[in-house]
Amino acid sequence: MSPPLKLAVVAGEVSGDLLGGDLVAALRQRYDGAVELIGVGGDALEAQGLRSLFDYSELSIMGFAQVIKRLPKLLARIRQTADAIIAAKPDALLIIDSPDFTHRVAKKVRAALPNLPVVDYVCPSVWAWKEYRAQKMLAYVDHVLAILPFEPTAMQRLGGPATTYVGHRLTVEPNLLEVRRRRALRALSAVDGEKTILLLPGSRSSEIRQLLPVFEQAVLEFSRRNDRVRYVLPTVPRQEALVRSLLENWSVKPDVFVGQDAKWNAFAEADAAMAASGTVVLELGLAGVPVISTYKTEWLARFVLSRIKTWTAALPNLIADYAVVPELINDVLRPGLLARYMERLSNDTPELAAMLQGYDLVWQRMQTEEPPGEKAAAIVLDVLSRKKPGHL
Repeated sequence: MSPPLKLAVVAGEVSGDLLGGDLVAALRQRYDGAVELIGVGGDALEAQGLRSLFDYSELSIMGFAQVIKRLPKLLARIRQTADAIIAAKPDALLIIDSPDFTHRVAKKVRAALPNLPVVDYVCPSVWAWKEYRAQKMLAYVDHVLAILPFEPTAMQRLGGPATTYVGHRLTVEPNLLEVRRRRALRALSAVDGEKTILLLPGSRSSEIRQLLPVFEQAVLEFSRRNDRVRYVLPTVPRQEALVRSLLENWSVKPDVFVGQDAKWNAFAEADAAMAASGTVVLELGLAGVPVISTYKTEWLARFVLSRIKTWTAALPNLIADYAVVPELINDVLRPGLLARYMERLSNDTPELAAMLQGYDLVWQRMQTEEPPGEKAAAIVLDVLSRKKPGHL
């Protein structure tokens, strides 16, 4: 029996918490001793035994204005987290996504515990902007677990830490696999009838407020040009009140559904979607739902757009290495254009066929021989054995 393994883990958002929970569950299967957790996380990590230092929803902030407003509290949480980990003297530190928070914690911990193995789960988007961050990570990260297949090559090009593509949890997500099955059956029996258009304005208040007015006008335009249309808007519980208030004066109202089950069901039934740029566009792509990626940045963020190096923000495009999903951002995001894209993608057209072909390529490139959590857990143990050879 191996000695207890004390793992510090820091996750800043729901997606990171899910990744952490999956990895720790796989770690328990591979490690023949007890696994103790300390750090910050949510439901998935708490189910694995973590007692989070504080409610990690405090870290779910987006945009320059929000960060500046909450900076004092954010800095205090960074200090609190780092101090707790340093005091605990863990065997390894796992930071998951949310680099504005997790990387600052890692720097402080590494300064105090220079021999502590540090693994970063989810490669920061150094390939998109601030490329110099890749080399700076060498000072406090031993290995990066990438969830996108192009990231190891990008990190090597930029001179960053060793990086391994472990796969993306979406490729083994049971709900997404069920959606793919339902959509395949639906395609075999497709008949002309009512169209279902999916509206996904994001999960953050700022996104929702920016995008819903544009979606409203696109819905009016689409309804004017097409008969028998149903609009569906899945949302998360914490944003339900905001969404319903913003929809109150719509003349053509979507059906609002709340929760993950409702979202996946909407994915299975949708003919096409207009969605906020982000992970949901990849979810839709892997599920086979035609989508237009949309976004409106805060006015302050527009000053740094010129610093973004990547040619696209849509993850399916980056994985396929060509423009699978159209993107409408800021001044290009026009309701009439969005409505016409919905027409082309919700009918049997060359545009639809081309997008679905691109989705197939994305799916193929994201496959791995073993589940992401298991591969990630194996690398964590490998890093630990190399930095602390007497521990395992």
